[in-house]
Amino acid sequence: MIVKSEKDVEGLRTAGRMLAEVLAELSALVAPGVTTAALDLAAEKAIRARGANPVFLGYQPEGSNYPFPAVLCASVNEEIVHGIPRDSTTLIEGDIITLDLGLSHDGYFVDSAVTVGVGEISDEDKRLLTATKEALDAAIAAAHGGVRAGDIGAAVEEVAKKYKFSVVEDLGGHAVGGAIHEQPYLPNVGKKGKGDMLPEGMVIALEPMLSAGSPRIVLDQEDEWTYRTADGSRAAHFEHTMILTKEGVEVVTKL
Repeated sequence: MIVKSEKDVEGLRTAGRMLAEVLAELSALVAPGVTTAALDLAAEKAIRARGANPVFLGYQPEGSNYPFPAVLCASVNEEIVHGIPRDSTTLIEGDIITLDLGLSHDGYFVDSAVTVGVGEISDEDKRLLTATKEALDAAIAAAHGGVRAGDIGAAVEEVAKKYKFSVVEDLGGHAVGGAIHEQPYLPNVGKKGKGDMLPEGMVIALEPMLSAGSPRIVLDQEDEWTYRTADGSRAAHFEHTMILTKEGVEVVTKL
């Protein structure tokens, strides 16, 4: 989506604020003994209570054999993205979980994600979450109207290298705003000055994903949605939706 009016800006701000509030509420519910299905139900209630619509529920991109069956993507430990919430998945002390959520309000679509610890987590997992959040901050700092996608990917890579974590290269961000996924695709790797030029006014979702081990991914053959690290190492994922401006960005999914 390319923002064309103040109405667009206000619409995205409203939707983004709603999503930020919902993710904050969900993060506060994360605790040992909580099921991912319970988090999914809470997400749907919170979104609909605000007069918004969950956009992952029923979403079926090209190549998928069936629509996504939940409101929330709940990815635990080695799961990177698209984890399906289940009554049988109960969080335990020391887990990490990514809460990835999208909603629409008045025709404006936003997408955001956060990885949180369940109770007390290991120092290594704390480092992984810190690094991934820092990678998102670096990506945001690199972004502005007229930026090349490679500049953003290079910023993510630099942070991963500093912490000695791997970038999950086969998954990345995307344009958003008028639909939950729009072109172009925005990789989390790249070379400065290379890649698609992103114009002022474009709405994008940046979402670094880092692995404590291998950057390779595998798709769960049973549910055909969940992507995991190939070696079973833990992964983290942070995401914000933003509008590219002349000088930088306006992040709409921050409280």
